[in-house]
Amino acid sequence: MPARPRTVKPGLHARNRHRRGYELPRLVTAYPALRPFVIRTPTGEATVDFADPRAVLALNTALLRVDYGVRQWDLPPGFLCPPVPGRADYLHVLADLLARGAGGVIPRGPTVRILDLGVGANLIYPLIGHREYGWSFIGSEIVPEALVHGRRILAANPDLAAVIDLRFQARPMALLEGILGAEETVTAVICNPPFHVSAGQAAAGTRRKLQNLGHGRGGPPVLNFGGQAPELWCAGGELGFIGRLIDESAARPQAARWFTTLVSQDAHLPPLRAALAGHRAQVEVLPMAQGNKRSRLLAWRFPGPVC
Repeated sequence: MPARPRTVKPGLHARNRHRRGYELPRLVTAYPALRPFVIRTPTGEATVDFADPRAVLALNTALLRVDYGVRQWDLPPGFLCPPVPGRADYLHVLADLLARGAGGVIPRGPTVRILDLGVGANLIYPLIGHREYGWSFIGSEIVPEALVHGRRILAANPDLAAVIDLRFQARPMALLEGILGAEETVTAVICNPPFHVSAGQAAAGTRRKLQNLGHGRGGPPVLNFGGQAPELWCAGGELGFIGRLIDESAARPQAARWFTTLVSQDAHLPPLRAALAGHRAQVEVLPMAQGNKRSRLLAWRFPGPVC
């Protein structure tokens, strides 16, 4: 697999390690289990079949090992296997946001505490965020099996256990409540909310994704990136989830310096802005992109002393 010049991927943050694509020869050397999933595009470029969940899992394992120093990482069947470049971008954009209040210098080290709402079995944000910036994390989760597996990842990487605190959310509709103590504060809240309002809508979205990858087929869709029900859909979908986060943040405005979330659709921004205006929050919308895929980070904070 000879190395070829790698072009910059449009949209990714300047500090994103994956701006020039995946260094597949290096990844295969470090993680040979990736080799069977490497294929060639019609133009002869090496890639992996992103419609195959085994390929996605092997690629993520290699990326975390090579680029982020995670010695052991895997996932139980059916859990979300997120694309690493996009998750890394969220953290780089967040770092720039935090730097605004620090004279343009990105705050680093474990005193920067980030609450990841819905950390999943993959722990992807804490793993990347600690390696890139030394931040510490609280990861909340409503699925007990996800936390069990997350703790296995930490046990296999003992240096991470001291900076990643996993907590069970016993109330599935709550977000901050039951996770943060009465006087506990964090530097920022991050969230990748469930996009869909039902299992049927999630399945339809998966079919569209597979068709875009050139793998449209009949029958039940195979989730190439996986995902348990709470990772993919919830009552009210994305708008309902973020609306609950806005209400809870307004009830505890000084719990975080910044509250942030991904927003999948531009059309969702006006009602979310209106909800935040009702709470007199300062709002920022920060664009994000990965190739042709466009996204945005919605961030807000409240007047008063910051934590």
